Parts: sequence; C-alpha cells; structure tokens
Amino acid sequence: MTHATKNFKGCSVIIASRKFDRLKATAEELNNKFSSMSPAKVTPIQCNIRKEEEVEALVKSTLNLHGKIDFLVNNGGGQFMSLTEAIRAKGWNAVIDTNLTGTFYCCKAVYNAWMQEHGGVIVNITAAVRNGFPGMSHTGAARAAVNNLTKTLALEWAHSGVRINSVAPGIVFSETAVANYGEQGTIMWLKNIPKVPAKRSAVPEEISPAVCFLLSPAASYITGITMVVDGGQSLYSSNLEIPDHNRWPPPPEGRNSEMLKKLLSGQFKPKL
Repeated sequence: MTHATKNFKGCSVIIASRKFDRLKATAEELNNKFSSMSPAKVTPIQCNIRKEEEVEALVKSTLNLHGKIDFLVNNGGGQFMSLTEAIRAKGWNAVIDTNLTGTFYCCKAVYNAWMQEHGGVIVNITAAVRNGFPGMSHTGAARAAVNNLTKTLALEWAHSGVRINSVAPGIVFSETAVANYGEQGTIMWLKNIPKVPAKRSAVPEEISPAVCFLLSPAASYITGITMVVDGGQSLYSSNLEIPDHNRWPPPPEGRNSEMLKKLLSGQFKPKL
C-alpha cells in the first residue's frame, strides 16, 4: 500500500506492510536510487492491513508526516494455490481479509481522514479474474469483489472529488513472485505463458505505468473502471484444463439429440 503527497512527479511516498525489515531495505534502495533526481523520500511504516486500527494509525502517521494524502495505491495481497475443496476456513479467511477487507479498510480510512474534504485518487490492484480463477478461488472471489467495490466507491465518493479505479494484472513475472509459490511457481509460469496472446509474461514495470496513468491528471475523467493488463490472456483461454468426462445429464430426447450422438460418434452426415 502506498500513500503519497501531491505533486505527482517526485511525490513523497509511504510504503507499508507487515514485515518492517523488507520495507526498510526497500525504502533505502529507492532513496539511494532516486536521491539525485528528487528531494522526495520513501518512508517505511509497519502495518498489517487486516487490522483496522493499524490502518487508521498508518493514515494518521502519514498525515502527521506530510500533512496530506492525495494518492492511495492498494497493492497489498496474498494467496496460495489450492483447489477449492481443499481450502480450509483459516486459509480462505486470511486471503479474503488481506485482499478484500484490507483494501476496504485502507480506502475507508484515507477517505474519512482526508479525501472526503480534499479529494484524491485511489488505485486498487486486483487481478484478471473475468473468467474465474481456478486453483485460487479465494483470491478470485476477493479480487472480483474489489473490482465491484471500486465501482461502488466511484459513485459514492464522486461528490468529494475522489476518483477510484482498479488495475487487474495478468501473469506477472518477478523472482519473488515465482519463489512465493515454491516448486510450483516455475511450472505455473511456464504452463500459462502459451495461453497468453503476447506469448510471454509481463514484468512489474509493465503494470506500474497503468497505475501512474490512472493516478495522473491524464486520467482526470476516468473513474470506476478496471484496467486489465494481461497481454490479452482473459480474452483467449482459461488456465484450467477440464478433463473429458460423462457426468453431465444427457440433453432432452428428440431428433437433435440423436443427431448430436451421431456427431460425437463420427457417424453424422449432413444432408446437402
């Protein structure tokens, strides 16, 4: 999750997550990299977005430090691979609490503390789940819910001058992303790439420009949308191979049903 003060180019940024050591290292790396280009700083603050009181404390700390919050990017999330029937309540709730409820907490806290009176821009990072998300139903449900939450808040908060949109990435390669799924990670990426019209995975640097565009004045008339950045994958195919089976009930009896049986058995000869 990112909070920023106004001045889109060279804004000061707060980054937050549960693991402060990683945050601190990331902030140091970014500050060292960009110190010669901008006086703006990246500040790490520890926060578990599953806990509303910690989110509210994060927003308060940001306002104390910078005096305003003009941009909010909700990019906290997490999930694991599992067929639905094997997901336990603890795992389901952990994913929903992070991906959906955490996003809700952050949006509400920033709106109530600042944007209700001053306006602002919010971007929620979801996922390309238009055709479902087999193997990760928990995150598919949460991400689809955030897309709908985005539409709702775009209407409810329009009168406050708040724009809110979502960015839905497809399969995105990074070393840490692949490592997150252990031995299955590499297999999952290689298996899915042929199903992407672009015939390759994205990298994070291809997602961030979409976020920057939606935050920027160039998108000043855009709100309530979900921008899909997936190389066309959601238009092309599903990532689930459904095995052959005969478990569905047969169609109603009649001439068409008989012709269908002949078609499936290779005996159908159309009359010209």
